[in-house]
Amino acid sequence: MKHTPVAQFKRTKMIATVGPATDNYDAVLGMMNEGVNGFRLNFSHATFPQADSHIAWIRKASKQTKKPVAIILDLQGPKIRCGEIEGTITPGVGERITLSYKSSDPSHIPTQFDLSKKVKVGERVFIHDGKVQTVVEEVGSGFVIAKVQTSGPIKSKKGLNLPDTNFDGDILTKKDYADLAYATSQDIDYVALSFVQTAKDIQKLRKYLQEHKSKAKIIAKIETAVAVEHLEEIIEASDAVMVARGDLAVETPPESVPIVTRQIIGLCQSYGKISIVATQMLASMTKSQSPTRAEVSDVATAVIVGADAVMLSDETASGDFPLESVQFMKKIIVYTQENSPLKPVFYTQEDKTIQSSISSAVMTLAHQVSAVAIVAATATGKTALSLAAHRPNMPILMVSDDKRVVQQLAIAYGGKAFLRRKSRYQGDRLTDWLKKQKILTKDDIVVLTEGRYPGLVGGTDTIKVRRIQ
Repeated sequence: MKHTPVAQFKRTKMIATVGPATDNYDAVLGMMNEGVNGFRLNFSHATFPQADSHIAWIRKASKQTKKPVAIILDLQGPKIRCGEIEGTITPGVGERITLSYKSSDPSHIPTQFDLSKKVKVGERVFIHDGKVQTVVEEVGSGFVIAKVQTSGPIKSKKGLNLPDTNFDGDILTKKDYADLAYATSQDIDYVALSFVQTAKDIQKLRKYLQEHKSKAKIIAKIETAVAVEHLEEIIEASDAVMVARGDLAVETPPESVPIVTRQIIGLCQSYGKISIVATQMLASMTKSQSPTRAEVSDVATAVIVGADAVMLSDETASGDFPLESVQFMKKIIVYTQENSPLKPVFYTQEDKTIQSSISSAVMTLAHQVSAVAIVAATATGKTALSLAAHRPNMPILMVSDDKRVVQQLAIAYGGKAFLRRKSRYQGDRLTDWLKKQKILTKDDIVVLTEGRYPGLVGGTDTIKVRRIQ
């Protein structure tokens, strides 16, 4: 394949979390200039006034850099944490502890969530990232009594994990609904749903967004043991999936997380959905200017197996080196994609739709003619995502007349999204413009796919080969 500037686009995209360390316009602009394709607003901490500023800065930087970018509003979900505890409690193995909601009894461990409404006798409750493991022996009104299996320290605000508990579609809290009301009134591209367990959780959120006329897409966060049992149905119901490896490594055996991550990426490819690998990607860079070798390998592995995006959390939200974290992540992504002898495997379902058949034909043709790029005109983004699922080694230039679609495609694998006015020859006009920008050059070959009727949903029915003149 000819090496033109278009071939230098990174295929795996970057998402950064905005927080106290990046709470200004220059920080947002700097991260975007270094290659960030999506920004996460963490509503476990963010306030509406803060989010107002962050959204305005992101869109201003997007306009300044002439680069579409996705904004993700990450819902907090059920706040399953300990309450205020004086000092540190370290119960011994075999000891029985009482986890109580709104109790003033000093012998009880206070919780910010009423466990008695959800947990059952025999289910496990993990405290402080699994350092303390217990089994529920009794459930009363507003409290549960659990027997300690593994001893460890318990402090204020430490998280609780309920790996055996089914929330039965009841994971959206009062705070989440307030945050959703805000999200539907703002320029938000994705809503990330925390503690997803089954497809019902996605369907409930989808109904809310539709009723409020929001075009935001849904990211399902896989961070519970129950979700792992329902992976395929969750992925099929979602628009994107985030592997939230922190809680997932507590609720499931840590050694299983890399395999589950690989399963999720493969299923997302199969269904044409976006996959995001998150949590502690470059965790040491919250305090250090360079990552550990294990972290470099972690990011590189996500790239090798074909993740659509990798995400920085504390590194850019509260770390000492947010911009350096972005720069190092980009360096790892680019080096890996250019030098890895392994290529992402395309996981396919028995899908015989016209769209999937066209995507397969485009891929075959693009390789046969040594195309430098694929150009996809898309009304909803589905055509572009179907092409991206094949994980091509040439860029996909995604063009749409819908600004929201273009922003949402900013975190799709291998693509670069462009906003262009709807026209019969949308793809051809994009390639002409790319030549003027010196992104494409004379004699470059591109494969275009579009519909005869621009803007028609599901109307992709044409493949063309074009040599740039």
